[in-house]
Amino acid sequence: MGLRTFKGGIHPYDGKELSKSKPIKELLPEGELVFPLSQHIGAPATPIVSVGDGVLKGQKIADANGFVSSPVFSSVSGTVKAIEPRRTTTGDMVNSIIIESDGNFMEAGFTETEDVTKLSKDEIIGKIRDAGVVGMGGAGFPTHVKLSPKDPDKIDYIIANCAECEPYLTSDYRRMIEQPEKLVEGMKIILLLFPNATGCFGIEDNKPDCIERLTELTKDEPRMKVVPLMTKYPQGGERQLIHAVTGRDINSKMLPADAGCIVDNVETIVAIYNAVKLGKPLTNRIFTVTGDAVSDPRNFYISIGTNYRQLLDAAGGLKTDAKKLVAGGPMMGFALFGLDVPTTKTTSALLCMSKDEASAFEPTACINCGRCVEACPENLIPSRLSDFSKNGQKEEFERWYGLECVECGSCSYGCPARRPLAQAIKTMKKQILADKRKKK
Repeated sequence: MGLRTFKGGIHPYDGKELSKSKPIKELLPEGELVFPLSQHIGAPATPIVSVGDGVLKGQKIADANGFVSSPVFSSVSGTVKAIEPRRTTTGDMVNSIIIESDGNFMEAGFTETEDVTKLSKDEIIGKIRDAGVVGMGGAGFPTHVKLSPKDPDKIDYIIANCAECEPYLTSDYRRMIEQPEKLVEGMKIILLLFPNATGCFGIEDNKPDCIERLTELTKDEPRMKVVPLMTKYPQGGERQLIHAVTGRDINSKMLPADAGCIVDNVETIVAIYNAVKLGKPLTNRIFTVTGDAVSDPRNFYISIGTNYRQLLDAAGGLKTDAKKLVAGGPMMGFALFGLDVPTTKTTSALLCMSKDEASAFEPTACINCGRCVEACPENLIPSRLSDFSKNGQKEEFERWYGLECVECGSCSYGCPARRPLAQAIKTMKKQILADKRKKK
């Protein structure tokens, strides 16, 4: 039986050998840390501290502002220095709480749950909500909302996204190698909410050691199974993962729950374990610093709010001039204008490249080769959608299913004419979605 996968996709150089073999290293930050109040989809959190207040590590500093929102916690002990707009990785100015660390990392008190099976479903959801857990793979959707579908009994699969298909990133790999027990225990907690569901760990076959470890840990768990996947980008995309694991399909108008699925990534599931079992809020995560320009690429256990420059310094700095800085991976990350930005719940990596290959080539005319169509995991025609975008043809863009694009970048990668297809499609999608919001 062949490995499970999806139609389309690409096979870029993955660069994972730079950092995958090195153990996670804890990094204790210095100086000020910045905590944006919008680290999630939904309403920004509301500050509950004032300038001059002393805070402890794990203390709530901003509360959720509505159901689709999430609280923010300090990852250090220290003093609130300011509450003001600060620049984030996307270039936006976001209202933030700035805390000067005292270097002591004195913790607030946490209450561990002896037996999580005795908790009610509402208590489990409440602990996840109160700990500020959000999707840590990039989107930042509040996890307590995702785990509260209209009909929990219709959820058949809880899928742990262990694919880590984005090139260069190895934080999930190191977590699975060093602390797989936390991932399994987190899955057990989620399954308490969904009595009819099976927990599936979808892992690409370029991680045979992870497949082996998790298979051993779950051999006596009748409601869990490991699903080996073909190594291919974007295997970890939500729609592609659901199709590969279950054979079911969703589109832009559906949620995974509509197909009986809930998908969470590795760090999110570990954060659920920390919240429900240990009573600890989300203050830390694993973060990859890598790229051929980095002296010592590796993964760090970081305090959320740490400055990107401190992370690069901890990796030995640059061994050569970096022509390209990226927050995240090369396919779906953001190009950085500088390193004076904070890590958040959803930031996973800093990539420093000695060459800017994307800008080294001038795009030429489309040669109608069809490679973008072959690569597209959504079976779209990216070259045509790009033309619609360039010509401002919104109705045609929608008629040709442009809103179904998952923005993975596979089309741009495979285009021999080096056309910025994904960028054009993303731009048109944003314009159309903005128009729809105005009409509501």
